Amino acid sequence: MKAEILSIGSELTSGQNLDTNAQWLSVRLAEIGIPVGWHTTIADNVDDNVAAFRIAAGRAGLVLATGGLGPTQDDLTREVLATVGGVDLIFHEPSFVHIRDLFAKRNRPMPERNRVQAYFPAGAEPIPNANGTAPGIWMMAGATPIVAMPGVPSELFAMFEAEVKPRLVHLGLAGGVQVQRKLNTFGLGESHLEEKVMDLTRRGHVPEVGITASDATISLRIIARAATLVEAEAQIAPVEATIRQRLGNFVYGAGSEELQDEVLRLLAVKRQTLATAESVTAGLVAHRLATIPGASNWLRGGIVAYTNDIKTALLGVPKELIDQHTAVSPQVAEAMALGARQRFGSDLAVSTTGCAGPTTGAANKPVGLVYVGLAWDGGVASWTFSWIGTRTEVQSRTAKLALNRVRLHLLES
Repeated sequence: MKAEILSIGSELTSGQNLDTNAQWLSVRLAEIGIPVGWHTTIADNVDDNVAAFRIAAGRAGLVLATGGLGPTQDDLTREVLATVGGVDLIFHEPSFVHIRDLFAKRNRPMPERNRVQAYFPAGAEPIPNANGTAPGIWMMAGATPIVAMPGVPSELFAMFEAEVKPRLVHLGLAGGVQVQRKLNTFGLGESHLEEKVMDLTRRGHVPEVGITASDATISLRIIARAATLVEAEAQIAPVEATIRQRLGNFVYGAGSEELQDEVLRLLAVKRQTLATAESVTAGLVAHRLATIPGASNWLRGGIVAYTNDIKTALLGVPKELIDQHTAVSPQVAEAMALGARQRFGSDLAVSTTGCAGPTTGAANKPVGLVYVGLAWDGGVASWTFSWIGTRTEVQSRTAKLALNRVRLHLLES
């Protein structure tokens, strides 16, 4: 059985708000073995909502909807579900009493408009909402259960956990568990990475292995479905081990771990301190490191040397070096790293310089060309890469490139 999640609201389709409810519900459903086959987002239009619910009920074994249960005129879910079911809306006195009492507890008069929230499609069951005035709705469209819940995240979360999930389990709609393990990599392109694990990503492989690219980070998702958590994890373990063996140090973390998490972990293990000297990334490397608790134990500080005179004055980069090679060069990247290490007295120093765009100052320095420098006790080196993307993407990916060079150095030292 596959479920479909409908997210209702013009604020979602317009891009004004981000739909986090569907993501949250997908994770919760996976935990009880219900895979989600579709996410559908619909504006506040009656006809479009009716069509979306009918399509969902025709192809999914379970439909969950969020939004459209408020008291205002653009809250259409009650009316839509009545139309889908071919029934009238019926007033439910206990729900009305609950709504009225909520206002009384807050010492506020209940607007007459809130009365509409006590109406339900005939034959549907109200789902209690302990945290708000919008009850949920449980109804059948043929053989398909439709569950409508509030769009307010706190109300949705509480209602699903307390009321909806137990019912899904009781009715036998839940079955087993679905467990996902995500491995994060940096330094390989998506197609090059897949060449190394082609046999694992083929269709029909158990467990399922998929590839996702986001801002130069390539993640492998291992998805196992089994009767128990232990069985699912037993499916994942050998596949994860194979991926790690084949990809080696390209894998830097799992789950929500970012490059900065691993860099700080390694700095702590190696008892090494780090400083930054940033031009193109404008402090982004230091910022990402500083978001991790305890960063001050290993991050000594950083300099944003965005102009040439600051590179010379604060980092000691010789003016003639910049004049000869330009600021976007391996020579200047290395000089910046050496200067930062000396200035901060750190074990390591990493630097960034490049052209973020959208324009460039020299014909032989195209937008996206960047250099990363790294200095350590007894050595200095630099690396280059040419990114394709927006200014923000070039800066973000260069920060990752810098963090990754620090990570690899710590692994190899």
